[in-house]
Amino acid sequence: MTGRLFALEQYDCSPEADTSLPAFGTLDCRLVAAVRISADDVVIALVEGADADRVAAAAEAADWRVDRLLAARWIYPPHTDPTNPDLP
Repeated sequence: MTGRLFALEQYDCSPEADTSLPAFGTLDCRLVAAVRISADDVVIALVEGADADRVAAAAEAADWRVDRLLAARWIYPPHTDPTNPDLP
């Protein structure tokens, strides 16, 4: 998939917060990764999609509550070439 990258944030201050999220993904949106940061009561999910509206619609279809949706970008370590995995 060659979509743009977005970060979805979901906040929950309750100690009983569910640590699992329902399945996510459509034909035009793909969940890349999701991380729960317990100390901050936040889940950050990275999603590839064509635009923010499609990502928001995919989240709604998956019954994900989204507290914040932001455009994101990959940051690669210095001296690496993301197009050539054989280079250090």
